[in-house]
Amino acid sequence: MPAPTSPIAAPARFSGLDGLRAIAVALVLVYHLFPGVLSGGFLGVDMFFVISGFLITSLLLRELQSRGKVNLIGFWRRRARRLLPALALVLLVCSSLALLINRDLLVNIGAQLLGAAFFVSNWVFIGTGANYFARDTPELFRNTWSLSIEEQFYILLPLFILLLWRLRSRVTRAIPLLALGVFSAVSMYQMSVADVDPTRIYFGSDTHTFGLLLGAAAAALLHRSASPPSRTPDRTSSALREATTTILALTGLAVIVWLSVTLVEGSPASFQGGFQLATLAALTVVIAVTRRGVWIGRALDVQPLRWIGERSYGIYLWHWPLMLLIAASESPWKSQPSAPWIVGAITLIFTVGIAALSYRYLEQPIRKLGIRRSVRLLWSARGAINLRARPPRQRAILVTLTTALLVTVPATGFAVALAPRQSSAADAIARGQAALDARANEVASANAQAAADETSDSPSASASPKKPDATVVPIMPEGRDISALGDSVMLASLPELAEAFPNIDVDAAVSRGLGAGLEIANEFSAEGRLRSVLVVGLGTNGPIDVDDLEALRQLAVHRPLVLVNAHGERDWIPGVNQLLAEFANSYRGVVVADWDSAVAGDPDALAYDGIHPNPSGGEIYARSVQRALEELQRPEERLGFEIPRR
Repeated sequence: MPAPTSPIAAPARFSGLDGLRAIAVALVLVYHLFPGVLSGGFLGVDMFFVISGFLITSLLLRELQSRGKVNLIGFWRRRARRLLPALALVLLVCSSLALLINRDLLVNIGAQLLGAAFFVSNWVFIGTGANYFARDTPELFRNTWSLSIEEQFYILLPLFILLLWRLRSRVTRAIPLLALGVFSAVSMYQMSVADVDPTRIYFGSDTHTFGLLLGAAAAALLHRSASPPSRTPDRTSSALREATTTILALTGLAVIVWLSVTLVEGSPASFQGGFQLATLAALTVVIAVTRRGVWIGRALDVQPLRWIGERSYGIYLWHWPLMLLIAASESPWKSQPSAPWIVGAITLIFTVGIAALSYRYLEQPIRKLGIRRSVRLLWSARGAINLRARPPRQRAILVTLTTALLVTVPATGFAVALAPRQSSAADAIARGQAALDARANEVASANAQAAADETSDSPSASASPKKPDATVVPIMPEGRDISALGDSVMLASLPELAEAFPNIDVDAAVSRGLGAGLEIANEFSAEGRLRSVLVVGLGTNGPIDVDDLEALRQLAVHRPLVLVNAHGERDWIPGVNQLLAEFANSYRGVVVADWDSAVAGDPDALAYDGIHPNPSGGEIYARSVQRALEELQRPEERLGFEIPRR
């Protein structure tokens, strides 16, 4: 009985791969367009990597087998025909639309266009300090990072395959590819353990190429260069092979779905096993479904899946910039709670429609005829002079493409020239940071004076800082009573917080999470800097742990604790807000400042990203904290002492 991983000859078309592409692009679409449904839907990109590595390597090996050589120029020309037309259309059209809709989307647009055009977007994003997991600067063409990694792979792969072809054994051909893939996967793991920037790990060609390499290794291992064996397997072995491949494929798909539901973007678990396991699962599925004649391959070849898979490249290219453009446009549903779902649904409709048109009228003609022949066909002398002599469909295509070029090329130039230096969200954060820096010396001086006063009142200089004494009468906290720890949302609100609570002590930073905030709170406590009331706003940048909340409460056990909840279209935010509410309900002296509800009905109070407040949003943030402090004055929330005055 042939083993399930016995050699296969590369057919003209692998059954099931278009269906797998459809599943992969569906995961990515759900992840981006419908936040919270599939927190790990980004793994669809890793499925694409495995499929591409397997398919392209199989095609190269088939060419070597039939011709004894690889036409490198021909290979790269075919890749250009496949990738460039749709990419150029997306870049020109979406840059032009962003110029009209919201210039926040044009931040770093020049670098993005160059990176996409030369297939180095991933390194451009790394070099410019982009954060894949942040929303304050939403790069319009952020999704081209994966296309760049694939194209870099396509440039080097045929050269490497030519070297490997000199080796006679399939195993020895596969081992170098396998070793490189393992090295890439281990590099991702080690960098994550070493606390390297997650964006560097995610975008790096060195750390995120293992899907392509392992797919290529599988193709090299399974490729049959000799004639097929003459023995025909009996019915029992065929049935066993069918059952084995089906079980392998379904198990691999189940693992991918499970990871797509459970993994969270940017989490250590993603880099320290999540991506690697998803890649192995995808590899298992690809190997299983590409077996000739197996049921699972035929099932994945059903027409709807095949149709989506054939257009998956265009769907992937269009969905991200269209989502940003639609979300940034003025719309009546913007203030509705269901706005993210409405944006997702509209984006999905436009994405599939435009990708289908692009596939039929742009990508396929150029793929079959080439760019120069397609241009000559459309711009023949007779046709250029007499449009009416053209067939109606060809005339419509010619007019549409000509108009698009005449409009979008200069508009893209204007977009680059008029691009802002940073987004409105980054402006809001910078405004808060400037206020924080301006007050830094003043706060440090005030704290030093307060520490000196406490030391002079103490029995000895070595005595530990005294806990604030209780007063007799309840006092509404003022700024001088409050320590606040927060992330970039609190930082952007700092001018308004400082106006509402003069002399408030704020320590806020971009991308800060609760774990880091807890460490800072401990430092403040040890230094005697922690004031009578603690306000914490640290739910925007990732899930929170109830143990961290409990540690924070223990640290502030003699202080009222205000927990500011989070607002934004991030997968973890609903869970964060629910946990904060449950925790506050469990303890006296702990209340939630409901920033989420307060700002939900006023989207104009937020920057483009829907997360960071502008000045009017900062006022809402400050009022949310004010209401929470008022709530602390209720008898059922009061601790066994009153708010002390420092």
